[in-house]
Amino acid sequence: MRHLTRQPWTTSFPSGHAASAAAFVTGVALESTRYGALVAPVGAAVAFSRVYVGVHYPGDVLAGAAIGAGAALLTCRWWPPRQVNPERERPPAPAPALPDGDGLVVFVNSGSGAGAAAPALPPAVLLTELLPRAELVECGPDDDFAELLDRAVRRAVERSGALGVYGGDGTVNAAARAAAGNGVPLAVFPGGTFNHFALDVGVPHPEDTAAAVVRGDAVAVDIAVAAPRSVQAPGTESVEFLNTFSIGLYADLVRMRERLERRWGKWAASALALMRVLRTATPVELRLNGRPRRLWLLFAGNCRYVPDGFAPAFRPCLDDGLLDLRLIDGGHRLARTRVVLSAIAGALGRSPVYCVERVAWAQVDDLRGADTFAYDGELVGATGDLRLEKRNRALVVYRPAAPGNEILQQARLAAAAARYQNR
Repeated sequence: MRHLTRQPWTTSFPSGHAASAAAFVTGVALESTRYGALVAPVGAAVAFSRVYVGVHYPGDVLAGAAIGAGAALLTCRWWPPRQVNPERERPPAPAPALPDGDGLVVFVNSGSGAGAAAPALPPAVLLTELLPRAELVECGPDDDFAELLDRAVRRAVERSGALGVYGGDGTVNAAARAAAGNGVPLAVFPGGTFNHFALDVGVPHPEDTAAAVVRGDAVAVDIAVAAPRSVQAPGTESVEFLNTFSIGLYADLVRMRERLERRWGKWAASALALMRVLRTATPVELRLNGRPRRLWLLFAGNCRYVPDGFAPAFRPCLDDGLLDLRLIDGGHRLARTRVVLSAIAGALGRSPVYCVERVAWAQVDDLRGADTFAYDGELVGATGDLRLEKRNRALVVYRPAAPGNEILQQARLAAAAARYQNR
């Protein structure tokens, strides 16, 4: 038979074709069992063909299929793909249309995105290309962040326009609080390492935001608040967050990562910090809605995150009025080990160590064992009793109502980047 004449130098282990076919079939089956059954024979034919034409042994194909199916399960079941266009049918919010950015004042944090690849265009050049009439307030590493942000907000109010922000989640959080407090819309230009809020609201690229600003397309989103019950003592101000708030393991992780990242870089520092925190952390004690708890982690998300597992990835909606609570119970033996094993096995929803709740508010009292909170990737000193609650639809954010001329914008930016590189 033909496959017995296989030439060893033309083969590789495992079979990449079999891996791709198995990943595709598994991904389709996870979305629809019926369609998965329809495409399964095609995937099997691809795998068989690699043996039949003599370029792989059966073991190569089986190994490739196992890897492909495993990758599909990991990325589609345990860590599902983010929606490309988050719920565009949500009711629009009033926001002024600003042709060429006239009336928009953008606060540009040039220090954002230190852990990401360098952009093709510097932020100021990029924004000028997209919105030539916008006013920019640039903040460098040695500048006063709060003072310059306050200046940008004042100019936006004076011009009866909107506040823009270029930066990561921490910078966007500060600008969002200022915009909501002064009653102006916010235009988010993603420029950080992760950009969770920008991705969830539906502006993954600066040109998406620019298109929405020009047309006046916007939606209203929730702001979540961790409010201390007593505001008499200094340092007990409310914490407002767009993404997440946490007590316990994650706050310890952020604090240790910040100490390590200057030497090791953000990604390596995150991995090192995770290993150290899992080894050395201790549970915190508190009362949650009147019930005594001992927790490794209390995570509160602004609106519902999916999936329900250990790694909440994204939010389908940003105005549902809910807090997404994730708890890791420290009252069980080997709680950290059990939650990790359950997450790997895809059985976290049945683990007694892990709990998911969606609530409108939550009360935290008698907190002991925690000296910091983490919110939107930033740290703040821990206070005493807290109430976690929502400010429903408190912030207006520019977001395209429908796909526009993003392809033309991307071509224009590519040409501008080429001119900038060849200047």
